Amino acid sequence: MKSTFLSAMLLTAIAGMTSAHAADYRKNPFTLVYDGAITENVQGKVNIHPVKYDLHGIQIAANVYTPANYDPAKKYPTVVVAHPNGGVKEQVAGLYAQRLAEHGYITIAADAAYQGASGGMPRSVDKPANRIEDIHGMADYISQYPGVDTARIGLLGICGGGGYSLKAAQTDKRFKALATLSMFNSGLVRRNGYQDSQISTIQERLKQATDARIKEVTTGEISYTGDAKLTDEQVAKLPFDLYRQGFEYYGKTHAHPNSTFRYTTSSLLDLMSFDASTSMDLINQPLLMMAGTKADSLYMTESAFKKATGTQNKELYLIEGATHIETYWVPRYVDQAMTKLDTFFDKNI
Repeated sequence: MKSTFLSAMLLTAIAGMTSAHAADYRKNPFTLVYDGAITENVQGKVNIHPVKYDLHGIQIAANVYTPANYDPAKKYPTVVVAHPNGGVKEQVAGLYAQRLAEHGYITIAADAAYQGASGGMPRSVDKPANRIEDIHGMADYISQYPGVDTARIGLLGICGGGGYSLKAAQTDKRFKALATLSMFNSGLVRRNGYQDSQISTIQERLKQATDARIKEVTTGEISYTGDAKLTDEQVAKLPFDLYRQGFEYYGKTHAHPNSTFRYTTSSLLDLMSFDASTSMDLINQPLLMMAGTKADSLYMTESAFKKATGTQNKELYLIEGATHIETYWVPRYVDQAMTKLDTFFDKNI
């Protein structure tokens, strides 16, 4: 039971450090929670366009950002942005989507199916196949958006979205260049625990996931993982920076009502047999992988990067002094990442 409780604590905290002010979604008409977020669409400036589209019968909620002086008759390079696990488009994915639009790109950030403002039942299903298809679906939609140059589409994946972006780009060659930020290999962590801290309980957790699926089928009752509510004292005792700072970011400083840590326990049947870093040789596009030098998740980026043998145009870029979550919001780290992203995408799309 001790290992189960620790697992719940860690998974609840997944994904900040406390910023001067909590970003209040209620004070933004688009419920954006990042600093410098758009509050209104002004002619001649970067604009945000909330959209909805169908993906295999599920309605997806997304935000499209268009650059300053956007002209739908022109052609623009475009970037698809995939959000972290537990995150929504109004948080870090929106921040980078807006910043890229400020550099002249059309961008899209969408809530994953079954999550955020997107449809799908039961809520908070978190399966790799769905998350990868979400990325393909964003490419489907944005490819038809006025002004998008379909020959110049890039992909940026953040945290868990980074892992799923690696898989999506392995086969989807609409993406001419791929970048990841603080990549999180969801399957590896769900299976082995963060930094291999839960290897001894793999079979126990698989049994729990199997039982949860049986209960879904026989009774219709849905079991969830990551529902634990932690006190500040419990958060402070979590063993990894990612979890401590993630709890601050998602639970306090950049909280959004559509963002939740929980996911259906039966999702682990799919998650625990998944690994974002397999078949990396299929990536033949230019590849940029970014992470903080102090991120305790850095090992996942380094491992995947080494396996990317199918492209000669690849770079591992380390953001000096940054932890995983700090790359989401700390201005000097975001600025470093954006400078690198702009150079990378400008050269490759």
